[in-house]
Amino acid sequence: MAVYALTGFSLVSLLSFGYLSWDWMKPGLVADVATDPMEKSLPPTFTRPPHIIFILTDDQGYHDIGYHGSDIQTPTLDRLAAEGVKLENYYIQPICTPSRSQLITGRYQIHTGLQHSIIRPRQPNCLPLDQVTLPQKLQEAGYSTHMVGKWHLGFYKKECLPTRRGFDTFLGSLTGNVDYYTYDNCDGPGVCGYDLHEGEDVAWDQSGKYSTFLYAQRVSKILASHSPKEPIFIYVAFQAVHTPLQSPKEYIYRYRSMGNVARRKYAAMVTCMDEAVKNITWALKKYGYYDNSVIVFSTDNGGQTFSGGSNWPLRGRKGTYWEGGVRGIGFVHSPLIKRKRRTSWALVHITDWYPTLVSLARGNLSNVQGLDGYNVWPAISEGKESPRTEILHNIDPLYNHAKYGSLEDGFGIWNTAVQASIRVGEWKLLTGDPGYSDWIPPQTLTNFPGSWWNLERLTDGLRKSVWLFNITADPYERYDLSEQRPDVVRTLLMRLVHYNRTAIPVRYPAENPRAHPDFNGGAWGPWASEDDGEEREGGREPLKSRNKKKKKCKICKLRSFFRKLNTRLMSNRI
Repeated sequence: MAVYALTGFSLVSLLSFGYLSWDWMKPGLVADVATDPMEKSLPPTFTRPPHIIFILTDDQGYHDIGYHGSDIQTPTLDRLAAEGVKLENYYIQPICTPSRSQLITGRYQIHTGLQHSIIRPRQPNCLPLDQVTLPQKLQEAGYSTHMVGKWHLGFYKKECLPTRRGFDTFLGSLTGNVDYYTYDNCDGPGVCGYDLHEGEDVAWDQSGKYSTFLYAQRVSKILASHSPKEPIFIYVAFQAVHTPLQSPKEYIYRYRSMGNVARRKYAAMVTCMDEAVKNITWALKKYGYYDNSVIVFSTDNGGQTFSGGSNWPLRGRKGTYWEGGVRGIGFVHSPLIKRKRRTSWALVHITDWYPTLVSLARGNLSNVQGLDGYNVWPAISEGKESPRTEILHNIDPLYNHAKYGSLEDGFGIWNTAVQASIRVGEWKLLTGDPGYSDWIPPQTLTNFPGSWWNLERLTDGLRKSVWLFNITADPYERYDLSEQRPDVVRTLLMRLVHYNRTAIPVRYPAENPRAHPDFNGGAWGPWASEDDGEEREGGREPLKSRNKKKKKCKICKLRSFFRKLNTRLMSNRI
């Protein structure tokens, strides 16, 4: 009876029962681990540039790590974070491509033209070629650079590939979503292709290997073949835990008591990824890198709640500008940190890794103009104040304009129908349509989806286009202060106007039929020549897949289902 009763809960019920009264500073969840005074002694001196391992996970929710009180087992991540510095005021972007582009360039997406949506497989688009990337700067500093995992920054020209953008080696996928075993990716009915690449070649021989394991094994192989006396940068962009929800059976069995099937599979994938990180850490120690290494862990966006993820107790989900979409899991683990075993509340954004890591590498930033990131290493290592005081979450002029927004609502200086969000100090402003807006508890009960549909309907009928929150005092975005503090609203709108003046035109070209995998032997890959313009289109008869027969993409139907479900959800957003 208790299980069925939950489906009738409303948001008010959740509040009254204390589900949204989770203490942000509650010990055991995000508070400091007990610290030995000796842990604050100075670390070994930087005698040479440190080895840098940057681990990025895909669609992992804010709640989905052990030290945030999750029911998912992540012992490795918990230990690494506890022994390092947890970043509890850390921000990312709400979807894949924007986070990755800002990590690689150190610039807001309004300054790269990627402020709208993601780069889709058939678009003649990629990370602008005039941008000097993070791995290129590290190469200049003498680093060996390697990428393993998901690229998702465009590939229509060979010049866009990871190996042309600063990485010495690459093993991974170019698109945003592939099968974990077959590496098939379908971008619509009948538009399917293989997507696993070794360097600039298709890695047909790796099919059948679970990607999380494959990527961890590749990192170990790289470390085994390199000398720890020479600096190395490895960017590990796990496919996990993005859909499709696939995991080895032995990991799913651990969560057999979870009634929600999606949550069960998702939890298994998170734990599997945790063990992959354990193997990478072990390899760092085995091959002599660990004592002079910096491990950065970051998620790329909020969790997708209808695919098993949870951002509880934050509001919203992946694809939104609520905290559940943009506040990330982040920590740094390194013997070189001066003040270990603590939680940092310094404001940090994903753009900050570019100048931070280049500075650690003793690279040259003097010739890089227009960075939006800051060097936050003193804040992380020594506990100093962050140089960052504000974050432009984004300005997206192409996103569907809010029905009730207007220039009048924006004091005549900003059209509040435009989707935008900014954080200045303790204040956060959202305009336009910020996305699905409710608080969704972890889906651990069999019939829980019914209850979060009820939650969603509570937002129907709200006619707003401006929200203001004091994020420091109200991290769950419960209390909109836009009407009480119009002075703050106006100040933040002026900041949006300022940033918008610096924005470059959006790069979001139409899809090109030449991108079809059938024109590339059955695999996703570059299709345009160096001289091709973005608008040029052409066609040829499809080629037969080389080395194998054309395969049916097993995830097409699943992707179609999620697109329809997402459309249904989006139609009910405020």
